[in-house]
Amino acid sequence: MGTRYLQLALLLATLVFTTQATAAEKYIVASDCTWPPFEILDDKKQPAGYAIDLIRAVAKAGGFEVENRNIAWDGIFGGVATGQYDIVASSTTITEERKKQFDFSDPYFEIVQAVILPAGKKISSLQDLKGKTVGGQIATTGIFVVREAKIDANIKEYDDVGLAIQDLIGGRIDAVVCDDPVAKYYANKKKDSMGKIHVALTTDTKEYFGFTVKKGRKDLLEKLNRGIKIVKENGTEAALRSKWMGD
Repeated sequence: MGTRYLQLALLLATLVFTTQATAAEKYIVASDCTWPPFEILDDKKQPAGYAIDLIRAVAKAGGFEVENRNIAWDGIFGGVATGQYDIVASSTTITEERKKQFDFSDPYFEIVQAVILPAGKKISSLQDLKGKTVGGQIATTGIFVVREAKIDANIKEYDDVGLAIQDLIGGRIDAVVCDDPVAKYYANKKKDSMGKIHVALTTDTKEYFGFTVKKGRKDLLEKLNRGIKIVKENGTEAALRSKWMGD
């Protein structure tokens, strides 16, 4: 009995060690779920949308697991910097300024900025927004584009782009600037705004989204990039575009 007990104990220990050694790494993913169709909350108030589905598919392909959390935009990058979250999957444009503070995965989505106006209103360039009140989500590239254009517009920043859209419909601001798929979602798909607003202008400058991680996380970047490559090559990414954007 002693020998059999020892053999059994060794076998159990080996199984436990093997399970621990082969268990997939789990990473905490932060997303600001106020940016449809990329990041939203579903009927059960759980993270959903294109970016949520994509990071889950990337994780599966890359050999790791993720836990998704809804985190407000104004605290999302600080949380990654301090180690509260491992990955930001929140429609983050890769910019030179952001690259000074964080590392980014390979790009996974291309966008341009769009100007949303009330139905019937038109503009031919950003310069036509001179003297107007322009809304957008705080610290997003839509706000950056308006500032960089130096058009002497009154910029109003919101915690949630949806609040800016509401003010636009209510006549409290003149325009909203945001990523073009988000603008099209509010103009063409969201029931309480479709028909009341439209995409009046898109910019020429292309931007690219990337998953954001803390500086120096080369191991995690390698997994993300491997997963992104696989889901693009096997058609998963295209299927998610079709699901969420009708592409």
